[in-house]
Amino acid sequence: MRRLGEVVRTAQGLAVVRCPDDDPPDVGTEAVDEQLTAVGRVVDVFGPTARPYVAVAPDDGVTLATLLGAKLYAR
Repeated sequence: MRRLGEVVRTAQGLAVVRCPDDDPPDVGTEAVDEQLTAVGRVVDVFGPTARPYVAVAPDDGVTLATLLGAKLYAR
């Protein structure tokens, strides 16, 4: 398991995560929170190659507002 990044905003039903480095996860990777609870899946990688952003589609029952500022991890 590795750090995916921090949720910096929500847009169009997705959580936008800023990656800490230049090695983003693959599309389809499961995203979990600090308690290892699944919160969604990576659906897109975009932005600068040095520190890209990742779009995470939330799982059913996950409220986007609760993810703002949360640190997510790739499993």
